[in-house]
Amino acid sequence: MTAPAPLPSADGLSAAPAGPPAAPGGTARRLWRRLPGADSAAVRLGLGLMVLLLTAAAVGRIWTPYDPQQPGVGLPYQAPGGQHWFGTDQAGSDVFSKTLAATWTDLWLTLVAVAIAFAVGSVLGAVAGYWGGWADAVIMRVTEILQSFPALLLALLLVTTLGSGLLNVIVVVAFVGLPGYLRLLRAEVKGRKSWEFTEAAILAGNSGRRVLARHLVPNGLAPLVSYAAVNAAWVAIVVSSLGFVGVGIEPGSPEWGSMIAGGKDSPDAYWISLFPGLAILLLAGAFYLLGDGLIEREDH
Repeated sequence: MTAPAPLPSADGLSAAPAGPPAAPGGTARRLWRRLPGADSAAVRLGLGLMVLLLTAAAVGRIWTPYDPQQPGVGLPYQAPGGQHWFGTDQAGSDVFSKTLAATWTDLWLTLVAVAIAFAVGSVLGAVAGYWGGWADAVIMRVTEILQSFPALLLALLLVTTLGSGLLNVIVVVAFVGLPGYLRLLRAEVKGRKSWEFTEAAILAGNSGRRVLARHLVPNGLAPLVSYAAVNAAWVAIVVSSLGFVGVGIEPGSPEWGSMIAGGKDSPDAYWISLFPGLAILLLAGAFYLLGDGLIEREDH
């Protein structure tokens, strides 16, 4: 006896037999493969380090073994051991607690400064690249003046002038970093402005703003994201450098750069500077690996 034919579906076509159920985790794996650079070892390693640092930042935000700003929780210059995993500093503060608490500060400062530079630089770059004229001339002249100064020196000068503090550090680091985003998106928009899909969108009656927002900017974001990841490594180092020279965030707040500065006069107590230095290296390395992997994927 033959099996009955499959019932027709609503559109007149035979309904295909149901396939085997999806393997557990199959959807997650498919989504992972669609991520840019997901097949790159550098991106995977960078993401792994970033997850580790984000976890440390979240934990340090709500819990540390000791109060990171409390001196005298141990003897001064106590070497790493069971009671104080990273040792203590010259004030007897727990270095592990300070390093963990500072993870949130440095990571948050870096991400916010990069986000502001990304947003402002993208808007200015899109305006300069699409409309050109006097707007392009003014924006590019100011950009050239900014880039004529060493970035770290300019950041140091501006923070010293404005004064230390969380907001000033974010604004200055974002301001110093935005020319890179501006130039990159300007070049992307300018290059794509004469492409057929752009001309077709204009002929269809779309305004310049709509063409930018719907076509040019989205198509130019891929290299900008790659640049942002690499730039974040530089921003993390600049933020720590400002803290090291004493013009970073408010004194007393846990921050890796100021922790390293606190140990520079105690070479025998190497752990005071070693562990925050390693944390900076991990953060900058994670961002650099992400950016490098994404750039490598674009090149291929």
